[in-house]
Amino acid sequence: MADAARSQDDTAHDGGTTGRFTGMGPFMLVWSGQAISLVGNSVLRFAFVFETWSATGRATALTTLSLCALLPQVLLSPLAGAFVDRIKRRTALQLADGGGLLIVALLGVLHFTGGLRTWEVYGAVMLLGCAAAFQFPALGAAVPLLVDKRQLQRANSLLASAKSTADVGGPALGGLLVAFSGLGFILVADLVSFALALAAIRVVRLRGDGGGTAKAKGGARGKLVAEAVEGMRFLFRSPSLRDLMLAFCFVNLVMVFGFAAVQPMVLARSGGETSALASVNTAIGVGGVAGGLLMAAWSGPKNRARGMLLGIIGMCLSAQVAMALAGGVVGWCAAILVGAALMPMINGTMQAIVQTKVDQAWHGRVFGAVMFLSQISVPLATAVSGPLADHVFEPRAADGAGIFVVLGPLLGDGPGSGMAAMLLIAGLCGITVAVVGMSRRTVRDIDSLLPDATTDTTDDNPENRELVEG
Repeated sequence: MADAARSQDDTAHDGGTTGRFTGMGPFMLVWSGQAISLVGNSVLRFAFVFETWSATGRATALTTLSLCALLPQVLLSPLAGAFVDRIKRRTALQLADGGGLLIVALLGVLHFTGGLRTWEVYGAVMLLGCAAAFQFPALGAAVPLLVDKRQLQRANSLLASAKSTADVGGPALGGLLVAFSGLGFILVADLVSFALALAAIRVVRLRGDGGGTAKAKGGARGKLVAEAVEGMRFLFRSPSLRDLMLAFCFVNLVMVFGFAAVQPMVLARSGGETSALASVNTAIGVGGVAGGLLMAAWSGPKNRARGMLLGIIGMCLSAQVAMALAGGVVGWCAAILVGAALMPMINGTMQAIVQTKVDQAWHGRVFGAVMFLSQISVPLATAVSGPLADHVFEPRAADGAGIFVVLGPLLGDGPGSGMAAMLLIAGLCGITVAVVGMSRRTVRDIDSLLPDATTDTTDDNPENRELVEG
């Protein structure tokens, strides 16, 4: 119990004798390479969107492109996580970046020798999604080997900041490069970004990177699918991890459901002003970058679970409730910027809890399971939100029927009011889940109830490992 309490305090505070970012040099090198690679990938994704639209002129083609990128990454994450636990963390990171490099190199050859056809782009995007499936569990497992325990939340927040930078800077840079350089230059640039990421991984030393933990002490490896399933089971064997993960996944589901309505709502309520949508998207990126950097400087809340749940409440209040009630571009941008700034704290804290409470031998499988459980809701919520907006919420808002007898005075009855109601309802549901999570001792006191995992992970049999709480 005392060790767990000390771990909680150390995670939130750096102590009086060390600098704020002391000991993070190796991580910063890996982070720099990953940040460059993320920007390169974001630029390439934008170029693919532009090329696909130019070739087909159909929105369905763009939706298919997005699904080709997302579904392999989500569906393969548990298997990728199990595979990551069989090899060295450095090797796993190299496979993720090396796979991306080979795929982009193949695309470059196809482009320069005859041009890319649409089906080839779809296939390449699916392969890049497969490579990306290794990225999250490999990074989640590698970060604890690069930084001390007290720096975990900083490191995770810097990774979130890098992703936000890529999300906001990639399309802007991609637009310039598509206009002035073309797809060929973008492919070469992305190839270089993968090479830099690989070089950074080769230079650093990962402490205690033994790899192949399933073979330790003569233990036999099981089937990869069975090991992936064990990653899921591991999360649900501990009441604290189970309740925290259920809250996190349900909030993610309702948040995605609400956020799917943001862009069409902004366009509908602004009369189709693309500048309004561009401003909102920029605010999301700026908020994500700022939140990640602030979190890295702060290092996070003392009570991590409570801090994460309070962050969820703040994000739902700002990016969903206030966003739904706001009446113009300035209000929308302010509301969603605050919500986006809170997101790195929520995600970084969640990852830090898993990194400290789960044995290192299980990091790959568990992070693969986390990726699957948290992201599988994205295609589901996205697919449901559109028809609900078009055929249920928007017509009822225009007629002032159903719940709009109550919501009409708040949201109005013009175009976009139904989607604003979806955003409002999603925010209220997210707040409810966070409050319920806060009321459960297994969640709010996870740092004291669940002891930190040991670094001795030679026993890879889950049945021989106990998660003691209390």
